[in-house]
Amino acid sequence: MTNNSTKLLFLSMLMMGTILSISSNSWFGVWMGLEINLLSFIPMLANNKNMMMNESSIKYFIVQAMASTMLLFSILLIQMKYTMGWEMELIPSMMVSSSLLLKIGAAPFHFWFPEVMSTSTWVNCLTLMTWQKIAPMMVLSYCIQLSTFMFIITISSIIIGAMGGLNQTSLRQLLAYSSISHLGWMISSLMVSENVWELYFIIYSLLSVIMVLLFKQMNLFFLNQIYSSTNMKTEIKFMMFLSLLSLGGLPPFLGFLPKWIIMQSLVENNMTTMMTIMVMLTMITLYYYMRISFSALILSYSENSWSMINLLNKPSFILTMTVMISTLGLMSTSMLVYLN
Repeated sequence: MTNNSTKLLFLSMLMMGTILSISSNSWFGVWMGLEINLLSFIPMLANNKNMMMNESSIKYFIVQAMASTMLLFSILLIQMKYTMGWEMELIPSMMVSSSLLLKIGAAPFHFWFPEVMSTSTWVNCLTLMTWQKIAPMMVLSYCIQLSTFMFIITISSIIIGAMGGLNQTSLRQLLAYSSISHLGWMISSLMVSENVWELYFIIYSLLSVIMVLLFKQMNLFFLNQIYSSTNMKTEIKFMMFLSLLSLGGLPPFLGFLPKWIIMQSLVENNMTTMMTIMVMLTMITLYYYMRISFSALILSYSENSWSMINLLNKPSFILTMTVMISTLGLMSTSMLVYLN
C-alpha cells in the first residue's frame, strides 16, 4: 500500500512538473517545471532490489541535472544581453535548444538514453519514451528555427536511430534507438507546424503503449526470447510484429500516417532534400524490424497445444483492439478524408 501511494505521489508530481513547464509564461517557470519533473522521476527509476536500476537512475540524474544547468545558465546569459525577441537570434536559440535536446536524448546528445532504457522496467521505459518528451519538445517549439543546426540534429538522430538498432539484441535498447529515430521526425515536424508534431506524438505514444503492453504481458526483454520461446502462440507473434511494423512506419499501417503528413509538409516548405534523406534513412529502421518479424515468424518451434502457459498468455481484449487500430488506422483515416 505504502509503495503504491508513494508511486502515485511521484507520478502526480511528474505530471505537475510537465504541466507547469508547458503553461509557464517565464523561462524561470519552464526551468522549475523541468526540475520538478526530473526530481519526481528519479524515485520511480530507483529500486532497492535491483542495483542496475539504481545505476541507471544515477546516470539519468547526472545528465538531466547537467541539461537543466545548461538551460538555466543559457537563459541568464541571454537575458543579460537580450531583453526581448532573442528566440529569433541564432546563437541564443542554439544554446537553449542544445540543453533541451540533451534532455530528450536527441543525437548527438543521445548516449545516455539507451543506457538508461536498458536497465529500466517496461513502465519506466514507456514514460521515458513518451511523457518525458512532452515538456522539452513544447519548450523547444518556442525557439526552434529553420537552421543548419536543426537540420544536422534531425538527420543525425535518424542516422543514429537506424544504425544503433541494427545489431541490438535487447528489446528495450531497440525501442530506445527507435525513439531516437522518431525524435528526428518530431523535430522536423516542429520546424514545419506544431499541430503536425502533436499528431505525430499522439500516434507514436499509442504505438509505443501497444508494444510495451505486449512485451510486458509476455515478459520479454531480449530477441532470443521471441525466437526460442515455446510459450508464444503464432497469433501473439503476429500481433506483436504488426505493431512493430506500424511503429516503424510501414504503409498501410497507422504509423505511416504522421510520416506521410510530415513528408507532404516538408515538400510544401521546399525541404525536399531533407525529406528524401529522412525517408531513405528510415528504410534502415524498417529493414531491421522486418528482419526480426520474418525471422521470428518463420523459425519453427515445437508448440505444445495443452501447455498451461499458452492458456495464460491469451492477449487481452484491449490489446487486441489497440493492435487493430494500429493496423487499420491508416485505411480508416484515408476513407474519412475520401468521404469528406
